[in-house]
Amino acid sequence: MPFSFIPDTTSILQQPYVIAEVGVNHEGSIETAKRLIGEAKEGGADAVKFQSYKAETLASKNSPAYWDLTQESTTTQYELFKKHDSFGKNEFEVLKNHCDLMNIDFICTPFDTESATFLNAIVPCFKISSSDLTNKAFIEFICNFEKPVILSCGAAYLWEIERTVEWIQAKGNQLALLHCMLNYPTRDEHANLGMIPLLKKKFPGFIIGYSDHTLPKNMKTLEIATLLGAVILEKHFTYDKSLPGNDHYHAMDKDDLILFRKSMDHLIQLIGADGKPRIKNQQVARENARRSLVMKKAIRSGEVFTLNHLIWKRPASGICPSQIDDVVGRRAAFDLEEDTVLDWAHLGESKE
Repeated sequence: MPFSFIPDTTSILQQPYVIAEVGVNHEGSIETAKRLIGEAKEGGADAVKFQSYKAETLASKNSPAYWDLTQESTTTQYELFKKHDSFGKNEFEVLKNHCDLMNIDFICTPFDTESATFLNAIVPCFKISSSDLTNKAFIEFICNFEKPVILSCGAAYLWEIERTVEWIQAKGNQLALLHCMLNYPTRDEHANLGMIPLLKKKFPGFIIGYSDHTLPKNMKTLEIATLLGAVILEKHFTYDKSLPGNDHYHAMDKDDLILFRKSMDHLIQLIGADGKPRIKNQQVARENARRSLVMKKAIRSGEVFTLNHLIWKRPASGICPSQIDDVVGRRAAFDLEEDTVLDWAHLGESKE
């Protein structure tokens, strides 16, 4: 199944495909998950994304934290994942059906083969986490489902991305690459959005996007990412950024998403769709701000026009100055006074 959000290549800029990364911000509640789906839809997201894992198959019991402990005090990955691993096949099927009712795409990142297997029936594509970029066997397992793959590229050297791309290309899956910084949160000075055009240059023909972990603030990070060429945007999503926990405080909410969509509409309006000249809405200025050839001094009928007879003034209702070579050397058909806007009817035969 191909991506449904391949950009229209005739457009310079368009609204990106936005994935609201719910992750585990549902905190084990189906009703909260449904609320997040609804608010993501209201905010203008194209998709909501969840995560499917079991702590026992994801992290060892003493795996260290790599998040801001002042926001999330859990000190091991295992303990944190154990808090949020209650959803399985049945719950995700319920959420998929709810997404269908809300007319929003359902995506879920699998972190184990069991999850990937049951998700295959309900997702349009597979998202692979940055943390699994080097996990060759798991990536190939996912690719065997023959669906498009979205790969986050956080904390990876270019050669590692190239190697993973080769694995996926060998399987023939359609692929999108998301620039990502694997910091929670990512400080603005570490966002490194310049990777987006670099990925576009390094991997021509691939869809390029951005998975954002900066604090939402005014959503300018996502605007800039789009201007740099990201056509898929992924950002953590919550209904309340003040909630405790690892993913709420650096997530966007419905209002952030609405602000972003409105700002993008304005940017698209400013930039234009195709880069072609827009003459119609400049026609009055074209006719009045441009110039015509005008008589600098009077001329008698039959007299030959020289450069000394001519000047150029507004408006553009007469002979265009670009055609001055077609005027010089012609004879005047009539007596013309100074400041006459020159018209082709004023010209007689050429000088012999």
